[in-house]
Amino acid sequence: MSVWLKGIAAALALTFVASGPLDAAERKYEGVGRTPTAEEIKSWDIDVRPDGQGAPVGHGTAGEGERVYLVKCASCHGEFGEGGGRYPVLIGGHGTLKDMRPEKTIGSYWPYASTVFDYIKRAMPFGDAQSLTDDETYALTAYLLFMNDVIEEDFAVTQDNIGTIEMPNQANFFMDPRPDAQPEGGTACMKDCKDKIEVIGRARVLDVTPETGGDTTEGAEAAPAEEKTEQVAAAETGDPVAGRSVFNKCKGCHVIDSPKNRVGPSLHGVFGRAAGGVDGFRYSKDFQKVGDAGLVWDAATLAGFLTDPKGYLGGVIGKEKANTRMAFGGLRKEEDVRDLIAYMKEASAE
Repeated sequence: MSVWLKGIAAALALTFVASGPLDAAERKYEGVGRTPTAEEIKSWDIDVRPDGQGAPVGHGTAGEGERVYLVKCASCHGEFGEGGGRYPVLIGGHGTLKDMRPEKTIGSYWPYASTVFDYIKRAMPFGDAQSLTDDETYALTAYLLFMNDVIEEDFAVTQDNIGTIEMPNQANFFMDPRPDAQPEGGTACMKDCKDKIEVIGRARVLDVTPETGGDTTEGAEAAPAEEKTEQVAAAETGDPVAGRSVFNKCKGCHVIDSPKNRVGPSLHGVFGRAAGGVDGFRYSKDFQKVGDAGLVWDAATLAGFLTDPKGYLGGVIGKEKANTRMAFGGLRKEEDVRDLIAYMKEASAE
């Protein structure tokens, strides 16, 4: 038999062995292969199921994961998980799945925390897959879950709890109930089929002209004085106790009771401070332009920023969206904006 045919025979034999039960005593092929060692099996048997089965021993917290993320992940996914170029956004997107252009992230779309771990362990970092330790992978998983408001900052993700963490979109993943989609097969419904299929909607709109929104070009008029007055008055009615809970969306990047910067600048003493005014912090160029334009943080400006950070700052410098290097897309509820500002005013006092 030629060398080529021997190679084909060996490959087929190994396929038969792999596809059947792992009982080497019952499957022997003369001169072909050998029984894999426990270490060899361990090297490829790394999958973690949705229920957590297969998770290796280890643990990690968001604080530990932040350090790993900045070194291993930020160059592709952005310092705030905002994505860059062809690399996807990891954080945010909550409530967008029904939008014309949904933003699918770990927080808005991903069904299981255990498979976040599984994917990172198998495929990340890009170009250096499977280089992370189990503890580093648990820590990265914890950091991404914390940044998406799934767990608290001090929660330690381990092999014992990773299969029990409930994701925001988990309930929307379920087994397909159609008979023809089941593992055992079934009879497809072929009755009363339509003669013609017409596309009446598309998942993505490519129109470049916005359908809504105001003038964000240079020289656009600022919000009327009475509107700013209303924003200030609304902010003063907020509940600082409730705002502390809202601040959970911010504390992954910011501290408010200390001048020490984290991934984002410290918010200590933010009221009355010029935008981009924290010494020693590296702001984006657009954020620096906003500060140079004279924007000062008060109840009104914070209300506009917290609702739409990129759009609000873009309006200040005369462009559609400003690059803030922030993944945070803005608060959707006016009550949350009022409460957060009330808390920030109380907690950030010098």
